[in-house]
Amino acid sequence: MSEFFGSVWWLIVTLGLLITFHEYGHFVIARRCGVKVLKFSVGFGPALWSRFDRHGTQFVVAAIPLGGYVKMLDTREVDGAVGPSGLAGAFDRKSVGARMAITAAGPAFNLIFTLAAFWLMFVIGKPDFLPVIGPVDHLAASSGFAPGDRITAIAGKPVETWTDASLSVLMASMDRRDLVVDVTDAGGASHQRTLALSKLPAEVDERELGTQIGLSPRQWPIPPVIGSVAPDSAASRAHLEAGDRIVAIGGDAIKDWREVPEAIQKHAAADHPLDLSVERAGQTLVLSVQPTLKPADAADGTGKPQWLLGIGARPVDPHYDATLRYGLLAAVPKAFGETWKQTRDTLGMLGRMVSGQASLKNLSGVITIAQAANSSAQLGPAWFLNFLAIISLSLAILNLLPIPILDGGGLLYYLIELIKGSPLSERVQVTGQYVGLVLLMALMSLALYNDILRNIS
Repeated sequence: MSEFFGSVWWLIVTLGLLITFHEYGHFVIARRCGVKVLKFSVGFGPALWSRFDRHGTQFVVAAIPLGGYVKMLDTREVDGAVGPSGLAGAFDRKSVGARMAITAAGPAFNLIFTLAAFWLMFVIGKPDFLPVIGPVDHLAASSGFAPGDRITAIAGKPVETWTDASLSVLMASMDRRDLVVDVTDAGGASHQRTLALSKLPAEVDERELGTQIGLSPRQWPIPPVIGSVAPDSAASRAHLEAGDRIVAIGGDAIKDWREVPEAIQKHAAADHPLDLSVERAGQTLVLSVQPTLKPADAADGTGKPQWLLGIGARPVDPHYDATLRYGLLAAVPKAFGETWKQTRDTLGMLGRMVSGQASLKNLSGVITIAQAANSSAQLGPAWFLNFLAIISLSLAILNLLPIPILDGGGLLYYLIELIKGSPLSERVQVTGQYVGLVLLMALMSLALYNDILRNIS
């Protein structure tokens, strides 16, 4: 399956699961509170499948899988006389407490899904990398870190995997907050080192933080085999093919894919082509390639012009050397702990974006979600469960924001009604819905814009 179709498929799977679970929360609590549910829809637009149950509720799977809704009986939408018994199950005739419970049920079910997904992830076992440091540069080198150091704790909290370590460092780097890191060096001796993140320049783009920090995991060999050749690129014009093994560039022997970019920058020039020796079908070929010069771009972390061939490495299986796995009972507190950690980090990131400490470029839309869904699915069920849990938690938090049109906006309306003893006027509520729609569309547009920029760059 191609990357595009894989991304589309896993996006549909992801949104289908999470939207269904979210809307089921509204549905089941509405039924419990005696509200008549008219329609349960997963997706928007034309119906692909539809049926009615014995209660008269229409269940629909629609063509556009970017949302869903539960439509309940409401006296404000009834046209004509139906009699008092016909409105007995109307949503707006229920108590404020019942309406708040129904509204909060969607995000609550997303939270339940998050806990369940993390629990199953820990039971299955999520493969990862040990927090062993590879090449160091920039800030990490000046802070005393060395290749072979194994991170055991950050800010006093134990670290088991490279993922945990890198996320902790990234969050602290946004705040320019120094971190105390406990390590065990290659000789087995314990040290406590301070990663001086406060020295990071304030103007550094967040996409460059990793480069400026200079910490990278222990590296495994990557064969110098071409996995892809971009159309209408220097490589395609020179007849390079996927599957070619690069033997030498400009006379320098190549043993690992990581040596390829450095050799290209070293030997490329505008006044002569680059000689590449490749192995193909048991034969060694020498091809002349004229690389394309890409102008300086801060997004690549170098700020310098780059010579490009238009080739990509052949995918290799990760060399996982750690697995987070727990028993059925032990995984329960771990799931709660991971949910709390992810909630704290998500709220922290939202706070940083509101305060300006983090760029709005961190907002991601449906394109990035689709790509991440596909990538995590390729890594195995545990990583996909981890992805589902994080997206489900993000949906819960997003829906609880006090923005009219979202569940959080509804809860805000009901809280005001509870305090003042009467609901807000219909005019105020409708105005709020329009304002909320504009805000939501603005956020979605910005997220989509960020997605497009990432893919272009």
